[in-house]
Amino acid sequence: MNSNQVHTSILDDMKTFVSQEANRSISFTNKEAAFYFTQSHHTDHVEHAFFEGLNIAKNRIFGGYTLFVGEQKLDNRQSEVWAYPYKMVRKHADLTEELWLLDYHNLLEISLANAKEDIGIVLRGENVSYINQQDHIAFFSAIEGDWLIAVSAINLSPLHMDNEVLITGANAGGYYIAAGKTSEEAASLILKARQDISTLKDERVKRMQDFLHHNAHLTSSDDTFTLAMNWLNITMDQLVTRQQGDGIYAGLPWFNEYWGRDQFIALPGAVLVTGQFETARNILLSFAEFQNTDEDSKYFGRIPNILSPGKVDYHTTDGTPRFIIQLQDYVKYSGDTAIIKELYHNVQYSIEGSIKYWVDDKGYLKHADNETWMDARDGNLESYSPRDTRANDIQALWYNQLLAGVYFAEYMNDKVNADKWKGIAETLKRHFEVDFIDQAHPYLADRLDAEDKPEFSLRPNQLFAFEMFDDNDFKARAIRTAWEELVYPWGVASLDRHHPLFRPFHLTSHYPKDEAYHNGAVWIWLNGIAMQRMIEAGQEETAYQLFKNMNWQALNLGVVGGLCENMDAYPEEDEKWAKLTGAYLQAWSNAEHLRVWYQYFLGIRPDLINNTLTIAPRIPQELESLAYNVNIGKGQIEARYNRGLEITYAYTFKNVGLEVIIDMSPFETVSLEVKPNMELVVRQDDHTLAVTLYDENRQMLKEIQSVLSESRVMHNKRNNELLKDVEFAKPLSLDNHPCIKL
Repeated sequence: MNSNQVHTSILDDMKTFVSQEANRSISFTNKEAAFYFTQSHHTDHVEHAFFEGLNIAKNRIFGGYTLFVGEQKLDNRQSEVWAYPYKMVRKHADLTEELWLLDYHNLLEISLANAKEDIGIVLRGENVSYINQQDHIAFFSAIEGDWLIAVSAINLSPLHMDNEVLITGANAGGYYIAAGKTSEEAASLILKARQDISTLKDERVKRMQDFLHHNAHLTSSDDTFTLAMNWLNITMDQLVTRQQGDGIYAGLPWFNEYWGRDQFIALPGAVLVTGQFETARNILLSFAEFQNTDEDSKYFGRIPNILSPGKVDYHTTDGTPRFIIQLQDYVKYSGDTAIIKELYHNVQYSIEGSIKYWVDDKGYLKHADNETWMDARDGNLESYSPRDTRANDIQALWYNQLLAGVYFAEYMNDKVNADKWKGIAETLKRHFEVDFIDQAHPYLADRLDAEDKPEFSLRPNQLFAFEMFDDNDFKARAIRTAWEELVYPWGVASLDRHHPLFRPFHLTSHYPKDEAYHNGAVWIWLNGIAMQRMIEAGQEETAYQLFKNMNWQALNLGVVGGLCENMDAYPEEDEKWAKLTGAYLQAWSNAEHLRVWYQYFLGIRPDLINNTLTIAPRIPQELESLAYNVNIGKGQIEARYNRGLEITYAYTFKNVGLEVIIDMSPFETVSLEVKPNMELVVRQDDHTLAVTLYDENRQMLKEIQSVLSESRVMHNKRNNELLKDVEFAKPLSLDNHPCIKL
């Protein structure tokens, strides 16, 4: 192995064969502003095919390519295809084609090995046409935008055009393709590829390998589980980009831009649980710069809903609370209290702007009908999914924003605002418990109308509002109702199947796509909060059924290794699984899956501003052993888990010391001080929980026996009774469907 080569075993072990029948989506980003999309054998997706090829900063550059050997066009439909995290490989009999998109450059390598005749390439796409050739570099116009495309043979072989085919010698090795705003910029990328292609490839591979080893290390007794989690981490990370500073693409192919709502829903699972704290900090600082600071504007204090090249839009209510909540989560994970001082004025603006323009006398945060995440409207700008002026999830987000504000105000010794905001939060919660709960309904009202009348459409939004009331029996009933009416084996529907507005299919000729968007379509990101609530109720085995299904989907359906935006609520006729729809790779779908794994299945929840760490694992029985790392602050926790005659958890605290709270219901919680490089071992059987602390030399320092908590035993028993035999929602027959006639 030479000095430029990188050991790629963990990535090569992830290679995924894609059959002709599956014809799956394959997608890469350059971690900056470019992505490349194709399907393995034939790009024919009804919505995504438009974006085939190279896309940069909302511009399509070229629409894929066709390769030739001699006069023979290579037929991708007859090829064998493998997707790797860092490249795609097609085998055409004795020929091997590889596609690489290099990190942080608008540069592709398309290699073709073992050719015996001249090779050729056609760049597809309207407006893509040959311009001229200089120094063995051919230049083409792009589909759109003021971009130029440069193409060169890998080994500097001469090029010539024959009709639309750019031809070079059999031994050319393939092509470099670059895009730039000028011919000089594009040509300079070709020259860089000629000089440094091995380094560029090694850097891409090493980045991914280091990420999986350091940020997302995981092994388990289940190889399929490990493979799925590695892929989900990789496809999540490819959406963390630098298009306009650090940010998270909302999704591909449409949403290669930064959305306030989507970005801060995704932030914990995308960068916090994997310890990418510098990136998280930069995202928060970047969005803070775009906060509306005009005190005369009704949007005063809001952060943007959409931040894309040339566009800043403030029309969302939930993005700003999520920004403040994620600022708090960032501090809890990183221990970076300096950012509190930097952004405290942004916290103040966000809360005071809402109080000035949007808060009523009950403490509710009002909003326009389309300013929640359910924002689809028809041609007359009427909402397809009315949320009126006070939706339940908005009130929960506002409540948590206020409490986060109190958290920051107390740190800043701002007692006036801390008391004020705490008082509003208490008023809000007191009214919420009265206005949104009706014992005739085993779930929360979705919203209040302008006359304070509750509206009881059964939607998943209620799952975000469980901190707004304290009735544990009602929570269990609401979880059961939501699970059995909204949670299908493939994900959480946006409306229950009995509602008059319910639309089970997202793409159909019977009604507009957006009519179903929030009225029945499944949203994968909602799986996270649904699983979280099940785990909180002690039903991790039920939650894991959905988690496992999503792992299976990432490995077998849709884009290789990732999760899509939407799915139909119902499978099509004679199908067992619902159709994938929406964006082929959606940030919050991947991120919420990863967040619930780290925070609720593994149960790792730090709060470094208070120098505490809660460890509350709820690991499903199917997983017999795990080894994983979690980064917090400036250190790392190395963890192991094994299920044998007893269950053993071991945590080694590398360069991090803090108070650890062991929360393993139904046992009493255990708190103890852990210093850097100590190891904490927890052994559990049916009746006892033994917690042992060792120093860095493996000398025992302390042992604590925790006993069963009578109140927790009773609480678990009650939840088990209320959630016994809970099942996924089941599609109703369309022959006599109460809501829809197709």
